[in-house]
Amino acid sequence: MNKNIKLAVAGAVLALSATAANAGIIIPAGEWTMDINGNVNAFANYTHADSQKGGAFATTAGGTFVTPATSAQIAASPNTVGNDRSKYVGINTGLLPSWLGFTGTTRQNDIDVSFTISMQPNVSDNTAAGDSKTPLFRQTFLTFGDKSWGSIKLGKDLGIFASDAILNDMTLLGVGAAAGASGAATTLGGIGTGYIYAAWKGQVAYTTPNMNGFQATVGITNPDQINNAAASTYNQSRYGLEGKASYSFAANDVTGKIWASGASYNASNATNTDYQVTAGDIGATVSASGFTLTGYYYGGKGAGTTLLGAYGLSGDGVRRDSDGGYVQLKYVTPIKTTIGVAYGISNLDTAGNDSKTNNSVLDSNERVTVGLYHPLTKHLNLVAEFNNVQTQAHGGAKAESQTYSAGGILFF
Repeated sequence: MNKNIKLAVAGAVLALSATAANAGIIIPAGEWTMDINGNVNAFANYTHADSQKGGAFATTAGGTFVTPATSAQIAASPNTVGNDRSKYVGINTGLLPSWLGFTGTTRQNDIDVSFTISMQPNVSDNTAAGDSKTPLFRQTFLTFGDKSWGSIKLGKDLGIFASDAILNDMTLLGVGAAAGASGAATTLGGIGTGYIYAAWKGQVAYTTPNMNGFQATVGITNPDQINNAAASTYNQSRYGLEGKASYSFAANDVTGKIWASGASYNASNATNTDYQVTAGDIGATVSASGFTLTGYYYGGKGAGTTLLGAYGLSGDGVRRDSDGGYVQLKYVTPIKTTIGVAYGISNLDTAGNDSKTNNSVLDSNERVTVGLYHPLTKHLNLVAEFNNVQTQAHGGAKAESQTYSAGGILFF
């Protein structure tokens, strides 16, 4: 199985249910070994969006798009229940898209060489024809290296900054924040309610060898990753810089990992004035006696919320501060069902000419998740989740939604 699918499966599935496909379908092919791997998942969702309190949200500013509780989003849903525009249903792909990956590995001239190409189809489509959603293509990269000196990656893959935040999120096997009406390619999980999305980025990255549990990655990424406002134009004059370091440990029956990562981008605002986007995070996860506790925190300047850089500037071009994080506790019961509870929050401060009484500027997005994850077979997990998401603007307006979901995810 390719490296990032291994991370997603091992980091999420093993931590949740102790069952994972540790390899895909292995096919020897001359000097190469081919690994065909992936997952299929689908969830039936029911969302109730509470009435807004304290005023109406602007749906195109301030980052309030995370919650599906705004009237414009509800009205746009083609799957509302009866005439009640505050309730809607859907059958969707979850946070982790369905996946089909091809990885080839070989060793030549004392160098480990590999390639990965993948596509991510989904089940979320509300058109009459039922086939307008094209597959996503999130991975196309090659690697080469050796355990003695590390490895180099060239191509498109999961970003470096904040990658451990999403890979340790238990909603990776489920839904999390539903992100509005059904039909989206994937749901949001904890993105925007506890961490910034790592995204999928063209990159050149170097990863050190594993040195007694310590490992680090540094890389440059495609520069045009930062969008400082919805539908804005943007430009960057240098590559993005991202890096992370981690330490994994095991002592008796206790295992865990500590990590930190950061990102730096040069961007320009609507008047083509350069500014810096900076962000950093720190997290840890510890497992013992069937319990796994994860804590995570991030902060940034000009980094915005949900997507790196989104809504990171005030109307007059001053960088907004943002921060957030999540706490997550999971317990594997004697029947192997994992019970998980999580709380996450993402905050966005005002800056420059932002009005503290303006309901178009996001104050915070909060999420509470309760989930059950049961390994029906070695490869198939059944999932049930409850997610409550609340958005609050600096002007005091609030919107809240509750999503109930049930489905399954199969790894191969």
